[in-house]
Amino acid sequence: MSQQAPGRRAGRVMLILAWCAGLFLATRFFGAWEQHQANPNTHVSSQQGEGFIEVKLAINGQGHFVADGQINGQTVSFMLDTGATDVSIPAGLAQRLNLEPGAPVTLSTANGRSQGYRTRLDQLKLGDIVLHDVRALVAPGLGGEQVLLGMSALKKLEFTQRGGTMLLRQTTN
Repeated sequence: MSQQAPGRRAGRVMLILAWCAGLFLATRFFGAWEQHQANPNTHVSSQQGEGFIEVKLAINGQGHFVADGQINGQTVSFMLDTGATDVSIPAGLAQRLNLEPGAPVTLSTANGRSQGYRTRLDQLKLGDIVLHDVRALVAPGLGGEQVLLGMSALKKLEFTQRGGTMLLRQTTN
């Protein structure tokens, strides 16, 4: 068995460490890029004018408007859904938000019928837009952690879509 010179062995160790560091940095970079593609609105900016508040959202890589916001002071991820009658919350998330279950209701979804219950949100916040006493549904069949921001909230706002941008406006007068 041949012996390697100490300098040569150290060079190989350094090369392996450099490759590991490069792979780690590439993984971090592409992970952050992928997360930004899924939700380009993690930091929602607002603009206030005389008598209105506006929030501008960018479309994500899948063609949806996704943004971080709050329900009753706790951070959630919203997906705007003009086809949903109410704000719809997955059951596991509703439990963590301590939402009170109301009347049971049969839900008609793209996946068929399921059982859920009505609830009310004391406060829903998206950027500087704040809505109070919003009707919502807890949907046990809704997977994941994303809240569908349906018309029970959106009807309280003006909204316009142009290209890859959604503009939400709350009148403050």
